[in-house]
This record gives sequence, C-alpha cells and structure tokens, in this order.
Amino acid sequence: MIRVVIYLVAVGILAFAAVWLADRPGDVLITWQNRRIEMSVMVLAVGIVMVAVLVSVLWTAVRAIMRAPDVLWLYLRTRRGVRGYLAVSRGLIAVGTGDARAARRFADEAQRIAPTEPLTLLLSAQASQLAGDRASAERTFQVMASRQDTRLLGLHGLFIEAQRRDDLRAARLYAEEAAKSAPAPAWAGQAVFDARCAGGDWNGAMAQLDRNMKAGLVDRAAYQRQRAVLLTTRAQAADVHDPASARALALEAVRLAPTLIPAAALAGRLLGELGDLRRAARIVEAAWKANPHPELAETYAHLRPGDSARERLARVETLAQMTPGHIEGALAVARAAVDAQEFAAARAALAPLLSAPTQRVAMLMAELEETESSDLGRAREWMSRAVHARRDPAWTADGLISERWMPVSPVSGRLDAFQWRDPLAALGGGSGGALVEAEPNRERLSERFEPRLERPAAAPAERKPEEAALVGEQRLAMRKPVATPPAVIPLVPVPDDPGPEPAPRRDTWRRLRAMFR
Repeated sequence: MIRVVIYLVAVGILAFAAVWLADRPGDVLITWQNRRIEMSVMVLAVGIVMVAVLVSVLWTAVRAIMRAPDVLWLYLRTRRGVRGYLAVSRGLIAVGTGDARAARRFADEAQRIAPTEPLTLLLSAQASQLAGDRASAERTFQVMASRQDTRLLGLHGLFIEAQRRDDLRAARLYAEEAAKSAPAPAWAGQAVFDARCAGGDWNGAMAQLDRNMKAGLVDRAAYQRQRAVLLTTRAQAADVHDPASARALALEAVRLAPTLIPAAALAGRLLGELGDLRRAARIVEAAWKANPHPELAETYAHLRPGDSARERLARVETLAQMTPGHIEGALAVARAAVDAQEFAAARAALAPLLSAPTQRVAMLMAELEETESSDLGRAREWMSRAVHARRDPAWTADGLISERWMPVSPVSGRLDAFQWRDPLAALGGGSGGALVEAEPNRERLSERFEPRLERPAAAPAERKPEEAALVGEQRLAMRKPVATPPAVIPLVPVPDDPGPEPAPRRDTWRRLRAMFR
C-alpha cells in the first residue's frame, strides 16, 4: 500500500511539473563558440532527458562488455560447483544405501571437480571404506587430519581404522589427540576414558572422567556412578597395604553410589574393623534394600569380629526381614543357621525354595543333609540336583560370567559392565536359550562335597578360586563375539552451499573496471 501511494505521488509531481512548464513558455539562448542556439524551455528539458537516457544506455553496454569475463567465469564456476555438489550428495546417498560402485563413481567425479573440498575428502574416505580399501581410506583420513577444518573428522576416521585393525595403541593416540580440542568431541572423550579403564590406569581414568563432566559429555548421574566404580577399584587395591586410604575411598564411593554392592560391602567391612558398627550397618542395609546380595549378607554377619555363630545368625535374620520373601535373604539365613548348627531354622528358611531349587539351594540342602544326619545318599542326591539346577544370579557382563565383581568387562572394556543378575537372562535366553558353560560349576560342586564323600585319588587337583574364576571367564569369553567397528563412520549433514565464495581475480579487466567505479 505504501509503495502505491509513493508511486501515485511521484506521478503527480511529474505531471504537475509538465503542466507548470507548459503554462509558462519561455526561450533559452545559448551562446558558445560564436554560435547562438535558441530554443524553448520544454525542448531543452526533453533534450536533457534524452541525453541522460542515451548516456545510461551507453554506460550499461560498456559495463556489460567489461564484466563479460567475470560473468562468464562465475557462470562456469557456479555450474562446476553445482555439479560437484550433486556428485557429493549422490555419493553420500550411495554410501548410505551401500552401493559401493556408485559411491566410487561419484567420489571420482567429485575429486575431479573439487579435489580439496572437505565433503569430497569425506566421500572419498567413506567410499573406500565401503569398498574395503582400508589403506586408501586411511590415506584420505590422514589428509583430513592434517587440515584444520577437517582435523577432528580425520582423527575420528583414523581412530576407527585403528580399532578395526586391532591397533589399540594407535586408536588411543588418535583419541587423545582429538580430546585436546576445545570443545572435545564426545567420541574422543569416551574413547580415552575407556582406554584408560581397560589399561587399569584408574587415576588417569578419573582425571578424564572429570574432564568429560566439565565438557558436558556425561550427565551427573552417570558421572557419579562411574566415579564410584573407579573409587571402589582403587579402594580394593589399597585394602591390603593401606586400610585407612581404602576406607576413605570406599566411603566416598558409597556417598556417590549407595547401591554399589562392592563399595558398600568393602566400606561396611572396613568400618566394622574400625569399630564403627552403626555406620557400617547403615551402609550395608541401604545397599541390601536396593539389591540383596550374598556379599552384603556376609559382611553384615561379620560386622563385629569375634561374634559367635548364633549372634551372626540373629544379625542375618534382622537383615533378611528388610526384604521379606527375597531368595537372597532366605539363603543368607540358611547359611548362617547351618554355621550355627541351627538345622531346623535352616530347613525352615529353605523350605519355600525346594519346589524349584537353584544351585545354591541344592548345595545348602546337600550340606545340611550331610552335616545334620550324615545321610551321604541324600547329600549325593542334592549334589546331583545342584549340577543340573537353574543357575543363581551371578556377576555377568557381555555374556561373560565372573566369580567376582570386576570394574571393567574383559570382553568389551566397558566400565561398570558387570551386573548381578540371572546369567541366562543376561544372554537373552530362557528355557530354550543358550546354555552357560556348566563344567566350572560341576567342578566347584565336586570340590565342595567330594572330600567328605571319599573323592577318588585320580580326581584333578583343586584350583584356587581366582584360577577357577579365570578359567570360567576365558571359556565364556571365547564364546562371545568381539564387537567390530562400523563399516563407515557416521555421515555428516551435507550443506546446501556448494562451496566458498570465489577469490578475487586480479586481472586487466578488473583493474580497468575499477577505473570507472
């Protein structure tokens, strides 16, 4: 609306000027070089307008001629840029769909048109990865890592290629180099953290975890849990030679993750040895309510060194009442009752579990039959049922079953991978799922009862618990497939801009144009 009003006002002004000149005729006399030129005012005005139009037309023609080289060059460059952009776009789509031949064809076309563009380098590297040409992909990533604009992307590609060829040292170096950037990419911070955890560098892992937290790569809940696991590992290592340091580390771990079973058990035992029974009991009870575990029951039973077996039984019964109906509470009470020679209490605790006994239930029943009535036949019967019974929860991670908690999975290297759960559920199996290696269980059951049942002399020598755990871990680790890196690194969004603006060209035509500006 405003433009219409302005247009009408301008037309009105011009019409008024024309009418005003027509109503006021006059003559104009020009004397120049002994010549006299006489004309009316209207003719002079029309002449001026015509001269202005002619000068404008001539200047436009001259300007178009002078700009012709640049216009032609810009047109050719734009067309070339569009072709390169289409080649990169179609090549990345071909990579995403898994068409290696098309990806290679478009990558070659993009390299011919724009060999130094970042997206061209990315497409070339991913096309090489898709075709299985790892050497070519690594060379391209090396070029990208040497450039400032594609440095992190090149380091990411080199990191993945190093992982693929199992060169963990090189992968760690690439990740640490990328982690020095500000801000550090999430994959680099996590890779450095995982590498230090897998290498047992707990102090370095804690330092990297703090950096990841400051950079916003992990949330607070995950940070507290992972830090608690690292503190627990350091506390377990310091328990032998520095109990005071181990106690401080364990208490800090419990503060960060009160439900972490190894931390609560260690802190409870160390506080019990120090005589702080109330605080130790409070820590163990909090962890037990969240996740009942036999190690917590054992720690709670022995909070006060020197207690009798009956006193330990009373304490365990108090703990079991905090989680009524839980199998771990019943097993803890039965274990303490057998040790206290309270066989009736042990049978009463195990009675609800006998309809579908697990291995630990059957083993306790075998021990109970042998200890209370010396009925070796019944003991052998329960031992046989224990061999074929359903497994109890165990420390499980990545399909591996361990006799003890470990901070890092030997299979994947993940921190805090071990969870206390049913092994078959952890492997995704049920009644018809994959079975867990039963040989280590059979050996442990035999070692527990055969000395009392006159084990033959030809039986194999007993293993230490650490050695038996290691054997079981190795057997199960061989069955777990090792995760491999993806075929190509994740794709990055393709921008709509075909490339940067052209650099100024210093040539004769441009200098000539500058004279008329």
